[in-house]
Amino acid sequence: MAAPTALNSQITDSFTQVNTKVEGESPALSSGELMVATSQALSNAAHNATTNQMNMHPSSQATMTQGVSTLLSIDTASTGIATQAVFL
Repeated sequence: MAAPTALNSQITDSFTQVNTKVEGESPALSSGELMVATSQALSNAAHNATTNQMNMHPSSQATMTQGVSTLLSIDTASTGIATQAVFL
């Protein structure tokens, strides 16, 4: 029980109990908020990685298509004549 004051002792006791309750909950609440913030940050990172992979696929496919097209469009007639001169 609180020390005697000009206030009613029941009022003083109720404020003391409320302050004790708040001080007791603080570590648990702060740890919970930290865990929630961390899990949200990690889930955002995973989502961003997945999205970047999905967006990169069409670019890499277009690059490969252009490279194959370039290789197949090389003039084969001049290459054949040069090769024939080497072997004969």
